[in-house]
Amino acid sequence: MPNRAAATRPAVERPARRARRRRGYALFALFAFPNLALIAIFAYWPIIANVYLSLTNWDFISPKPLFIGLTNYSSMLVSPSFHKVLWVSVVWVVVVVGVSLVLGVLLAALFSRRFPGTSAVTGIVFTPHVVSGAAIAVVWLFIFDPNYGLARVFFELFGAESPNWTTDADWALPALLIVSIWKGVGFVAIVYLAGIQGLPSDVLEAARLDGASSVQVFLKVVLPLLSPTTFFLVITQTLAAFQAFDIIAIMTSGGPASATTTLSWFIYEQAFLRSNVGYSAAAGTVMFVVLMLITALQFRFVEKKVHY
Repeated sequence: MPNRAAATRPAVERPARRARRRRGYALFALFAFPNLALIAIFAYWPIIANVYLSLTNWDFISPKPLFIGLTNYSSMLVSPSFHKVLWVSVVWVVVVVGVSLVLGVLLAALFSRRFPGTSAVTGIVFTPHVVSGAAIAVVWLFIFDPNYGLARVFFELFGAESPNWTTDADWALPALLIVSIWKGVGFVAIVYLAGIQGLPSDVLEAARLDGASSVQVFLKVVLPLLSPTTFFLVITQTLAAFQAFDIIAIMTSGGPASATTTLSWFIYEQAFLRSNVGYSAAAGTVMFVVLMLITALQFRFVEKKVHY
């Protein structure tokens, strides 16, 4: 009898185990479905709809878009104006991300010294990141004013006249780069500062005991240990730089002569200023593919140099 009971126990437990597993799956679906539905509606469906619009010709007025296939893409790829937009976008992203990372890590190293007033200075540096980009653009428009702005004081020190920052094709892009870097460097510095404060103190102390100078400790020990932080910032800042819009819209509106027209502004301009929705959607699809490729390349190659 005992042996027979032991033999029949697994047969009784299997249905109970399957029932528990089904209840677990049902509970998972109950909690996951609302989130998955929201992601599908507000993330994936707009991408699919944008791809469809990129294959059409529409002006917001016609009853429905006219399907034209890959015409928008073919005309875009041979357009010199679009090539200029891509070049301006590349310059924008490389300069903004590169300079922000360099200045940010240097500021973080300075703030980690804890001089008197460091906390106040850290807050001041971080403040532009949380202020509206439109408000910052208005302030900098006054600073760059060649007649009344504060920037003219710097040029007067050298006996020169302040340039027309936002109306001169040679100065407009540098002006926007200065503003964008000034706005974002505080965030980079704070993230780097958190990374520096989380470094193991025994490793830094061992390097100093071995006779390494402060510069050597920073270059040979601190920077390699900050590689996860740098990897995170490269991805987030690259995505943010590609999507920059408010500063461009307020200060130059993509001009003069498309000198500051990045891919994000080009998408807006084609859709809402020229009513060329299909062309704008094609540019948006190109931007999506570019961001996906950049992110994939960063994960594929840059992460190999990250030391966790």
